[in-house]
Amino acid sequence: MSHVVKKRKLDKTRQDRLYFDSYTDVTIHEEMIADHVRTNTYRMAILRNSESIRGKVVLDVGAGTGVLSMFCIQAGAKKVYAVEACSIAEQAVKIVKQNNMEDKIEVIRGTVETVDLPEMVEVIVSEWMGYALLHESMLNSVLYARDKWLKPGGMILPSKAELYIAPISDPVVEDRLHFWYTVKEQYGVDMSCMSDFARRCIMNSDITVNSVTVEDVLSHPARFAELDLYSVTVEELRLVKGKFRCESFGSAAVNAFCVYFTVTFPCPDKPQALVLSTSPFKPETHWKQAVLYLDAPVDVMQDTVVTGEISMFPSEESARHICVHVDYAIGEQKRQSKTFSIPDWSSEAQS
Repeated sequence: MSHVVKKRKLDKTRQDRLYFDSYTDVTIHEEMIADHVRTNTYRMAILRNSESIRGKVVLDVGAGTGVLSMFCIQAGAKKVYAVEACSIAEQAVKIVKQNNMEDKIEVIRGTVETVDLPEMVEVIVSEWMGYALLHESMLNSVLYARDKWLKPGGMILPSKAELYIAPISDPVVEDRLHFWYTVKEQYGVDMSCMSDFARRCIMNSDITVNSVTVEDVLSHPARFAELDLYSVTVEELRLVKGKFRCESFGSAAVNAFCVYFTVTFPCPDKPQALVLSTSPFKPETHWKQAVLYLDAPVDVMQDTVVTGEISMFPSEESARHICVHVDYAIGEQKRQSKTFSIPDWSSEAQS
């Protein structure tokens, strides 16, 4: 994983090119299709909404390999416009043809902001979510499509997104920090002074994408934001924030916060909506969780209160990249704050 060598603001064309180029390789599509929770939840949601999809015109925003478009045809859609900006669209055309759906699915190469559809649509479907929901997400494009191409009363799948936060104790970090105290007994050289340096390196300001185990979550998660895809605006996405309050389950050392999301699909004929969750309490997805390390661990006991406010906003360097700012207080400790961002993995491509 490469880190930023030098910060510089990328113009939007270059931001977009770097983003779309990342989807030209087979690996990312393999990872997404192989994510059974993701792909099967979308399939179930589309098929359960077949009454609303049958005979309708659908727009698939960021169609990728076209799998969601094909689910929509299986659900009875009359026509699907599969809009995809990167070269994977060429593979989508082949897949559509292989499944004998070329008369019903039209793959359109381009961004949804620049393509011209021949008609308005009654349904928009999109798998737009990024890490921590909003990192490199396509939500802005979905909202553009909603405002330009969706007929009044049309349906959006998914229709709602929610963000959650919880304090955690990551034992791997503590093991790595303790390692420097074990060098002397192994090799006769005391390197315990490396511990502070190691802490600064490990517990840095990066948003770390990792799997959090249930045992490491120290409280019930708190929901801090909800986005209604029928009404949220692009302007509102420039600052998504909310307050949180958690109570510790027991004695532990908090050394990070975990952020995750859910998206909800309406199911009109079912008592409960269908939810795709990236919670550590649910089966793992390729999104995993976003981990935000504190500068130093803080001890908590049962019922210790953790409160704060969390804000998510676009990075100054690239509007597609997300930053997270957390103001927090743990127990009687004074309020602290820290700002996080996802490392710029494409820095080599930018230099």
